[in-house]
Amino acid sequence: MTLSRNLNRLIYFVTVVDAGSFTAAAERLGLTKAVVSQHIAKLEQEVGATLLLRTSRSLRPTEAGRTFHARCAAILRDSEEAFGELAQAARTPAGMLRLTAPFDYGAAVVAPALAEFVRRYPACEVDLQLSDRTLDMGAARIDMAIHVGWLSDSRLQARRVGSFRQILVCGPAFAQQVRDLQGPEDLAALPFVVNPALPDPRRWRFTDADGVSLVVQVRPSLVVDATPVVHSAARAGAGLAILPDYTVAEDLAQGRLTHVLPAWSLPSGGIDAVFPAARFRPVAANAFANLLAQFEKRRANGSTS
Repeated sequence: MTLSRNLNRLIYFVTVVDAGSFTAAAERLGLTKAVVSQHIAKLEQEVGATLLLRTSRSLRPTEAGRTFHARCAAILRDSEEAFGELAQAARTPAGMLRLTAPFDYGAAVVAPALAEFVRRYPACEVDLQLSDRTLDMGAARIDMAIHVGWLSDSRLQARRVGSFRQILVCGPAFAQQVRDLQGPEDLAALPFVVNPALPDPRRWRFTDADGVSLVVQVRPSLVVDATPVVHSAARAGAGLAILPDYTVAEDLAQGRLTHVLPAWSLPSGGIDAVFPAARFRPVAANAFANLLAQFEKRRANGSTS
């Protein structure tokens, strides 16, 4: 006898005892009286005992039937509670969430979002790995990778949670020089701090409000493969730099950096939550992706250029 058939017969038996008759039990179960009676008969045959005493006017369990009913009812209650707990777990984030993010975005946005996440879901524990390198999500047992930039593989299971603008900035050492710039073509004479991890760090396309585009080849004075260091070097006066808005927003607001050529825009990029290939996604990963999207929406609405 299969497990599913066994459980069905336990349900039929408990329902018959609780309802007091085959007719009432059949109505509750949405079956015919004959089907319910047939399954009870097979159940008695399988257990080798009479479970119900049937007369033309009444139906009551035998002593073995009362004992069996109590055990069956407990089993069914436990199974209902187990399904209920599982459904609740599927709604409420709990357990370990492992994710990775780039250093700059991780510090500026992911860390504050995670602080709110663990306050909101105290049953969760988070393991955040900051790295500018692409990690093997399977080998590293990562539930989610935050990708900033441009996804090169359309087959990835990714969800767009936000976007960012790239901003040309300089520190106080270059403030006077950039005031006299007429357009992107004047940038060729100025030193730049560049990040070689970007797709084409020495060649940039600027677009104005009328849609006019200019491509400029910049001259690196310093090459650094970490965005936080590019940021620090630009503030210290090593050269101009093109940085994500979330990295420079506070410095622009406090006057520690200057937005160079604000009438010209640079290509924007996406912020994506990337998940490993799996049929089911941890509820904590979905919950954090939702929260991060909320953070990005608030950041976009309150961003300072």
